[in-house]
Amino acid sequence: MEKAFLVKYGEIGLKGKNRYYFEETLVKRIEEALKKIDGEFTVTRPQGRIFVEGSGFDEDEVIDALSKVFGIIWICPCIMTDDTGFDDLSKQIIDYLKEELGDKPFTFKVEARRARKNYPMNSMEINRELGARILDAFPNSQVDVHHPEHLVEVEIRERINFHIFYHKGVGGMPVGTAGKAMLLLSGGIDSPVAGYMIARRGVTVDATYFHAPPYTSERAKQKVVDLAKILTKYTGPIKLHVVNFTDIQMAIYEKCPHDELTIIMRRYMMTIAEHFADEDNDQALITGESLGQVASQTMQSLYVTDHAATLPVFRPLIGFDKQDIIEISQKIGTYETSILPYEDCCTIFVAKHPVTKPRLDVIERSETKLGDVIEDLLQKAYDTTETILVK
Repeated sequence: MEKAFLVKYGEIGLKGKNRYYFEETLVKRIEEALKKIDGEFTVTRPQGRIFVEGSGFDEDEVIDALSKVFGIIWICPCIMTDDTGFDDLSKQIIDYLKEELGDKPFTFKVEARRARKNYPMNSMEINRELGARILDAFPNSQVDVHHPEHLVEVEIRERINFHIFYHKGVGGMPVGTAGKAMLLLSGGIDSPVAGYMIARRGVTVDATYFHAPPYTSERAKQKVVDLAKILTKYTGPIKLHVVNFTDIQMAIYEKCPHDELTIIMRRYMMTIAEHFADEDNDQALITGESLGQVASQTMQSLYVTDHAATLPVFRPLIGFDKQDIIEISQKIGTYETSILPYEDCCTIFVAKHPVTKPRLDVIERSETKLGDVIEDLLQKAYDTTETILVK
């Protein structure tokens, strides 16, 4: 008998003829996650299943690593054993239950799957006979086919595996199966959650952060790097572009109406993020905007902002309220870093009374006041951008 892990996926099983591609990508993501922890591992992919076998590992560390891999819905620590007959298999399962559950009464259901059809018993026969033997071994326990405390799953393959424990995965699709996108990452609560949610759909994430020294500190920049590092536990490495945005912000502040500062600033952020998205072969932009949360996130403001970009803009938080977003940030581990008191450029240059229903023609007319300087300022921002590979 050997300890192993049965990895169960969800949506991938619906992919038809392309399913092998998604399975192979998920295996790669699992192997990458396991490289970060101690142990020797082998990941195999028999039909419809993924198994992680190995030695020298800590079970909790493996479960924690796999619980951050998009595409996995359940992680099941299991026992792998050779076929030495049903009597021996029954004894191994009963010994396993005694070790894991002790003498405490429990309700259970046996669910057998016979993938190897030359096994001398069919699934229903295994269910009945194994259930009877478990009842003999645990006379104070009961069968409950509807709501059992423990589901005893047994799979008959070339090797046999069985288990009773399930650990929930994050679901979604394996990163790398749905293209690439550029995240506009700030030090706030929303944008890291937006990056997480789009990565959960299989998207590889790059990021752009807008830094405004001396108005924002090096600690504010480090806060964003730290947030990106937390995200990499789920997304894999992130290429982070740190843009010096101060001169552009000052030009907007000096030349444009102050009630339009935020919306014009957001439009140039979109322009710059799209520049690096084109360089990185990204097919979309990602923002953490939520409809109506602040003045720059009204329907009219989002419409005007979108016209600064040609790439599609993904806003996974658009229908969420703040508490929804906070709960996800707490779950993924970014919240405590996001609330650190280091302000970013968005909070430093906010208008006292921002326009909430901007018109595109009015905003574009205001932007003409930047015509003699903005191209040079954009080029300077591109040329002085620091790119960091965050792991």
